[in-house]
Amino acid sequence: MVSSKVSNRYALSLLSIALEKNMLDTVYNDVKLLISAFNESDELQRVVESPVVRPELKISILDEIFSGKIDKETTNFIHFIIEKRREEILYSVAEKFIELRNEHLGIVELVVKTAFEINDDQKAILKKRFEKILNKKIILNFKVDNNLIGGFIAQVGDTVYDASMKHQLELLEKEFVQGGLSLN
Repeated sequence: MVSSKVSNRYALSLLSIALEKNMLDTVYNDVKLLISAFNESDELQRVVESPVVRPELKISILDEIFSGKIDKETTNFIHFIIEKRREEILYSVAEKFIELRNEHLGIVELVVKTAFEINDDQKAILKKRFEKILNKKIILNFKVDNNLIGGFIAQVGDTVYDASMKHQLELLEKEFVQGGLSLN
């Protein structure tokens, strides 16, 4: 809980720097690159978060990886976190920054699980419908879930929209049972 509050404070600080310097998109792309690098390399994340590795070495490693790829302001912020010995929350700060940035811009991320890959027209229809339902801009992330028979499950934050075949069949069964009918 404490690290969550600290992550939030650092992320708010980064957001205010980005807004003040009119660099919100640049910092956003930098942070996404950082998250992607951590997700692709468990080793990188372990080295950065390790209390045994000296801060100077961590800074050197990150500078080597991100040289010319991220803006100086973002680099300075990462250095600041490491120099303050808060590198164990760097990943959560990055995630929180994206969350705060999206909130600031009125954007929500929607994770949609489907039984199979859907085409671009279907994706556009889903995006349009959810933008109307939520009254916000939507960033869609699609995942194929082999446990689904058909339909989809969409999640935004803690809210789940279950339009899967399995859920529909469960509702139908419940209706039959409440109505006194038996499926057997």
